[in-house]
Amino acid sequence: MNSLKNKNVFISGSDQGIGYATAHALIDEGCNIALHYHVGGEGARALEAYAKEKGCRAVVLSADLMKEDEAVSCVNEAAKALGGLDIVVNNAGGIVARKWLGELTHEFWQTVIDLNITSMMYVTQAALPYLKAAKDGASVINLASLAGRCGGHAGSLVYSTTKGAIITWSRSLAAELGPYGIRVNAVAPGLILGTRFHNVHTTKESADATIKTIPLGRAGNSEDVARAIVFLASEYSGFISGATLDINGGVYRA
Repeated sequence: MNSLKNKNVFISGSDQGIGYATAHALIDEGCNIALHYHVGGEGARALEAYAKEKGCRAVVLSADLMKEDEAVSCVNEAAKALGGLDIVVNNAGGIVARKWLGELTHEFWQTVIDLNITSMMYVTQAALPYLKAAKDGASVINLASLAGRCGGHAGSLVYSTTKGAIITWSRSLAAELGPYGIRVNAVAPGLILGTRFHNVHTTKESADATIKTIPLGRAGNSEDVARAIVFLASEYSGFISGATLDINGGVYRA
C-alpha cells in the first residue's frame, strides 16, 4: 500500500467504534487528522494525544453536522488547522431508533435522513474546494451498510433507505468529481459488534442469530472496517472510484 504519510484527513464521528478505529489506523499510517465528534469527545481527545505522540498534527472539533453552518465551520476549521484536506471519511450517522412503517412520523423520517445523508452532503460540499486543491488527488469514503444492500432488519426502514442512498450518492459523486482527481467510494459493513450502534440497538439474541448466517462464522469488528477504509484512502487504490466495498463476512456477495 502506498504511503499516506502527511495526508490530511477529516473524519466525522471519530469518538468511538468504526470512526475511532479508522482514525487510529490512519494516524498509524502517518496522517494528520481532524477528529470530529458530536456527543462525548473522550475518544477523540485520546486520539488527538495519540496522533501527537506519533508526530502527526491533530485537531478535535465538535459540531452538529445536521446544521449546515456548523458543518461548514467544522470542515473549514479542520482544513485551516491541518493546512488543507486530502481525504474525507464520512462516518457519522445512525439508526436513531427502530420504528416500523406504522410508527413513522415525518419528524423521525427527516431526522434520520438528515443524520445520514444531509450531513454527508454538507461535509463533502464544504470540503470540495480543499479536495480539488489536493496536489496528488483526493479521496472520499462514505459509510454505507449491509442494510443498504439487503434492507436490514425490521424496524430499520428509514436507516436502510438512507444507507442505500449513500451507495448511489457515492456512485454519482465519483462520476462528478472524477475529473478533479477526486475518488469517491463507499464501504458497507455488516454486523460490526462493539460499536455504539449495536450496543444500543441490537440484542445479544439478535446478534447471535445473525452470526449463525455469516459464512465466516463471526461478527466483524471496527478494525475490519478501518483496514478497508485505509486501503480506499491510499494512492494504491488510485483507479478505484464509484465502488462499494462489502465488509460482512460473506453474507452479501455482489
